[in-house]
Amino acid sequence: MIKKAVFIDRDGTINVDKGYINHEDLFELIPSVAQAIRQLNKNNFLVFIVSNQSGLARGFFSQEVLDKVHQRMNRLLSQKNAHYDALYYCPHHPDGMIEEFRKDCDCRKPKTGLFKKALKDFDFDIKNSFMVGDKPSDIEFGKRCGLKTIMVLTGYGKGEFIYRRHNWKVKPDYIADDLLSAVELILFLTK
Repeated sequence: MIKKAVFIDRDGTINVDKGYINHEDLFELIPSVAQAIRQLNKNNFLVFIVSNQSGLARGFFSQEVLDKVHQRMNRLLSQKNAHYDALYYCPHHPDGMIEEFRKDCDCRKPKTGLFKKALKDFDFDIKNSFMVGDKPSDIEFGKRCGLKTIMVLTGYGKGEFIYRRHNWKVKPDYIADDLLSAVELILFLTK
């Protein structure tokens, strides 16, 4: 039986968005995120984290720092018996200061390169899979990939929903308070 997948944005959806995280100690899980991911794990969903990390291209942090941040994320989730199946991130930005990352790529959300990497690495049911994020670019990414989309009101989501939703190019299929609420909705919709 082919699995369903949930793609989850990192900053503002999994962790408290503090801008460019330039030290692993700044990485803080949003309450109930581990519980949400654990529910996806228990219900046999693939969990993919997809994130734009242009701070590398902009010179705000190094690859070593980003690796340490991701190790902390993995450790914090593991301590609560939750895990993700893969982490995909885009280090690029066309105006970046670091030459190796300065480019207009196909992996910066809302472009679909991160989705294509997941599709190459895993077999999953696209039609019954989801994208969860706090920004319009997450929702546009999900729509371009053929995923159902959920905007959470954590991170930038609440401000986007209250003040800017009338200007969204692409509207989410659903709105949820946080990742746990989004996962509860996903489990209900996929019964």
